[in-house]
Amino acid sequence: MFHQITTILLMPVLIPQALFINKMTLSLPEPTGDRLGVCGSGNELKLLIIGDSAALGVGVDGQEDALAGQLSSLLGNHYSVNWKLLAKTGATAVDVLDMLQNLQEEPFDIVLVSIGVNDVTHFTHSGRWGKNMNVMINVLVSKFSVKKILLSNLPPMQEFTTFPQPLRWWWGERSKRLNSLLTVIVGNFSQCTNFDIDASIEPKYIAKDGFHPSKIAYQVWANQAAKTITSTLDDMNP
Repeated sequence: MFHQITTILLMPVLIPQALFINKMTLSLPEPTGDRLGVCGSGNELKLLIIGDSAALGVGVDGQEDALAGQLSSLLGNHYSVNWKLLAKTGATAVDVLDMLQNLQEEPFDIVLVSIGVNDVTHFTHSGRWGKNMNVMINVLVSKFSVKKILLSNLPPMQEFTTFPQPLRWWWGERSKRLNSLLTVIVGNFSQCTNFDIDASIEPKYIAKDGFHPSKIAYQVWANQAAKTITSTLDDMNP
């Protein structure tokens, strides 16, 4: 209730600040490179990476330095990785759901999801976001026969110090709220795991726009995901 009342009271300030940031923040290009491929050797692993501009790799020049490139390369040390990237800048949970519903049916072993930041910045109601995430997970399981779904938690948005208060505080509260909701949702699906990215909000982990991950942050993210995926597959195939 406190959060709802505070949000209503702050809206005359939050909306102009959000519009100003959207206009003034440096717009980085999408990284060059393929958005699907095969690498490595060993047993086949079908990997799908879906989500927003972070999933897409905005913040680095090429896909080899982005999440998809680094993760597929790491997994290629153990598997023949058949990977696909389905992401777009500005995507919200409903946008990703639309992309999945329009994607041709095929099986995937692992899906890595990055979504939620744009739902915060676009003022998506948490109830609607939760509903979209539930539907998304059900689509992944029923349509794509996914064995394991890894969902990246939202970053601590209150720590993006290049952005003004009170918007930054409100972003932080919203990101915490969506992460708590995500943990509840994940608990309802045996195929799902959510995790924090162990990259703090400091210069070496942030791209030059002050918002997106850097190459080092993508490396940390990819390493965490690769370890979780490898451990999961070892447990599934003893």
